[in-house]
Amino acid sequence: MEINVSPKMAKAQTHVVFVVVPRFNITTLITIIEAMRIANYLAPVPVFSWEIASFDGTKVTASNGMTTTVEAVGEELRPAQFTFVLGSWGTEHYSNKPLNAWLRRQARAGTRICGVELGCYIVARAGLLDGKSATIHWSWMSGFRETFDHVDVREGLFTLDSKVLTCAGGLAGVDLMLRLIEELHGSSFSGEIADQMLHHPIRSATSPQRSTMGRSTETMLPLVREAMTLIETNIEEPLTVPEIADLLDVSQRQLERQFKKHVGCTVVQFGLLRRLQNARLLLISTEMSIRQIATASGFNTLSHFAYSFGKFFGRRPSDYREAWPENEPAPSWPGSLSDFLKTLNKKPSKRSGGP
Repeated sequence: MEINVSPKMAKAQTHVVFVVVPRFNITTLITIIEAMRIANYLAPVPVFSWEIASFDGTKVTASNGMTTTVEAVGEELRPAQFTFVLGSWGTEHYSNKPLNAWLRRQARAGTRICGVELGCYIVARAGLLDGKSATIHWSWMSGFRETFDHVDVREGLFTLDSKVLTCAGGLAGVDLMLRLIEELHGSSFSGEIADQMLHHPIRSATSPQRSTMGRSTETMLPLVREAMTLIETNIEEPLTVPEIADLLDVSQRQLERQFKKHVGCTVVQFGLLRRLQNARLLLISTEMSIRQIATASGFNTLSHFAYSFGKFFGRRPSDYREAWPENEPAPSWPGSLSDFLKTLNKKPSKRSGGP
């Protein structure tokens, strides 16, 4: 399917340029634009205009397979107050020196640059995040930290540095755009736009990206969420169940019982899942050796790591790294909690070995 998402329009008070790369998230692009479209709908005269451009030709395929027709950056783009760089699946390996140089020129000219989702990799490679705070989609956070140790990576929906912004992607783009509209035109106007979009509440920059890990927010106890947080913040040196219970001031038995009830697996099993997910990300987004990745993901031995990875992801760590992203037919996130629970419930093969 092909769509044209780059309309020619008169330049308004605030002009925005979107730079997209292959496999960008088209939903994030459209929802950010939708906030600006509604702003124009509500205002007496249009307050936003925008262009969509690429350094990869005039036809760019998004992560959902849609091909979009955009402006080529070889053509003249109008000066903008904001430039959003959108990238998703595979952008952790995307490198384009002309784009990096162009972004640096835009920043020097006073344009506020925003990396969206994995577009943050591009902004960081351009040197615009050095020494600054940034966020990125939670599923890529540990890999981004390993690659850019000079960036202060924080979990949140977006960052609002005066010149360089970052956004985790997804619907966080709506929250970011509404905050920028509030900055430009006041909270009443951004609130009216949120009403039109049925988007409430407008979340803050520091709002958490996740809350449930695949489980209902209405039924999950705060105790279980806090245990999950402790597990996720201690990947490299995993805490024992007694240590987690002590930190939460509950008995080990109560912790295990509530965790099993609300998550569907034990504390130890959930910790294994998060360590495997972390390893999977480091495999595809960094140059670290497999042994280094095993250590960084809390595995004491390479053999235990290889066995666990193969059991739950269906292939060896080296095979997974070599297949990504060129040989993968579509974006995927193996190792979801629901798939993990299904694997745990399978009867073990008589020939299966390992710890």
